[in-house]
Amino acid sequence: MDRRAFIGTLAGGLLAAPRAAEAQSVGKVARVGWLSPFSGPRPTFRDAMRDLGYVEGKTFVFETRLAEGQYDRLPALAAELVTSRVDLIVAVAPAAVRAAKEATSKIPIVIAWWGGPDLVESGVVASFSRPGGNITGVHMLAVTLDEKRIELLLQAVPAARKVAVLTHEGILFEPMLPPIRKAAAALAVQLHTVDVGEAGGYEGAFDTMAQKGSQALLVVASPKFDPDRKLIFALAARRRIPAIYGWDFFAAEGGLMGYGPSRAEMDRRAASLVDKILKGANPGDLPIEQPTKFALGINLRTAKALGLTIPPSLLQRADQVIE
Repeated sequence: MDRRAFIGTLAGGLLAAPRAAEAQSVGKVARVGWLSPFSGPRPTFRDAMRDLGYVEGKTFVFETRLAEGQYDRLPALAAELVTSRVDLIVAVAPAAVRAAKEATSKIPIVIAWWGGPDLVESGVVASFSRPGGNITGVHMLAVTLDEKRIELLLQAVPAARKVAVLTHEGILFEPMLPPIRKAAAALAVQLHTVDVGEAGGYEGAFDTMAQKGSQALLVVASPKFDPDRKLIFALAARRRIPAIYGWDFFAAEGGLMGYGPSRAEMDRRAASLVDKILKGANPGDLPIEQPTKFALGINLRTAKALGLTIPPSLLQRADQVIE
């Protein structure tokens, strides 16, 4: 092979190399810890990493630690990740973020996603623009979105004056309630929380709603409720309680209404932060990301089964209407 052909071949190989290779020394595989109360790496996160040029099993691997709903296990699992010397920890949900933060001040932590009270007021980061320390991530605007969900729910069920909020043990939800209650009070609505754990499961939770005279339901966005959503849909239908959920696609699967940010967008943002850190960026200098895309889904079949007529003005705002 002559010199010109060799250089051309070499250049072509360099251009074809995965972007992730820029972040790693030759032969090194990045070890990304995944710490969560419930589920492992999401397909949308894996897709985002692949789109950035990473190849799972070749240029990076996940070290997954799941608490299986037992929040008190998270500190020990975070310590395991630190001991195993991962390059970075992706922490899912506020309890996992706190456990990771307490376990290490050196290993970078990426929040994917924060659904709790304000990050700054909670002392997790110094500011959104410059988080400081070893933490950055994605904030999903949980409180603001729950206020919006209450508003949308009442447009669908204008006669409702008692609205239940479904939560579960371990969720850091109490600090988020005051602004949501304030927003509800401005609409002449009384909120009351129903904890799945304290009520003895979902059946018990819906029994409690009936006892309290709940006329509508807000189901907060939580990894606990994702795998159980079909059961929640069925119980809401059986008890004839109109409900709104934290993700628009829940409506397509049988829920009455769903409103929330794009999961794919938030995972792209989180994966982008992982990419920057693996390439040498300081997490404390990377601004906290926030979603910019939101969608409303409405299921007219579910509405009909509940005896509801969704106002045309609300249907016009929907991004997806299931008929």
